[in-house]
Amino acid sequence: MSRRHLPAVRPLLALIAAAAVLAGSAAAAPAATPPATTKFAALDDTYYQGAIGKTGPALKTALHGIISSQTKLSYSAVWEALKVTDQDPANSANVVLLYSGASRAKSKNGGNVGDWNREHVWAQSHGDFGTSQGPGTDIHHLRPEDVQVNGIRGNKDFDNGGSPVSGAPGNLTDSDSYEPRDAVKGDVARMILYMAVRYEGNDAFADLEPNDRVNNGSAPLMGRLSVLKQWNDEDPPDAFEKRRNDVIYSQFQHNRNPFIDHPEWAESIW
Repeated sequence: MSRRHLPAVRPLLALIAAAAVLAGSAAAAPAATPPATTKFAALDDTYYQGAIGKTGPALKTALHGIISSQTKLSYSAVWEALKVTDQDPANSANVVLLYSGASRAKSKNGGNVGDWNREHVWAQSHGDFGTSQGPGTDIHHLRPEDVQVNGIRGNKDFDNGGSPVSGAPGNLTDSDSYEPRDAVKGDVARMILYMAVRYEGNDAFADLEPNDRVNNGSAPLMGRLSVLKQWNDEDPPDAFEKRRNDVIYSQFQHNRNPFIDHPEWAESIW
């Protein structure tokens, strides 16, 4: 090669060398950080480990074994627990009432008109457990509600249809059923399904089960299952419901409602 060509070669060699350096740097760069493990994935690896991969009756049995380990509250302690679990995110002095959606002062708990009281979403007469420690004080299905609205709901099963409920916009009722407002239909369904898994008749209480009818009276049954499953699908867990589950788990009963963490398990079991 003649000397007159060397100046043209040197820039080309420099470009090749620079490209090699860049390629080497790219190869040495660390891989992108994988996304953080979600809370529910962590729960599946720990709390729900014994249920993962199961379906049908085997899943129900596994979940019963998991959530039966809990701290039981007295009925009087429920008052204070609900002031924490159902605190209004916009006003820490208030609780949010389940059916009406109203925000009411925590101090207004009681039995008089204008007060809020402890609503058993799984009606206590359906299985005759009253307010005894266990199903009668399980805050996974106990919620604050206006005294008069609570009286209107009574011990009715859940279903679609009826006439408007005074004091609870969006709620409907008839002689044998109650339909809550749209924003909490899924909440109601998941509370009923929790009770059916938690209380299986092996701890001195009745075996609670959902069925596809209303007018269940004092039998340990609550309906209507097909409607509850529909509500579970149409109204997925929101931030309020998820926070409530976390607070019950961390501060009070130390067990969880699995249908808030995994709404799809309702269809798998029923």
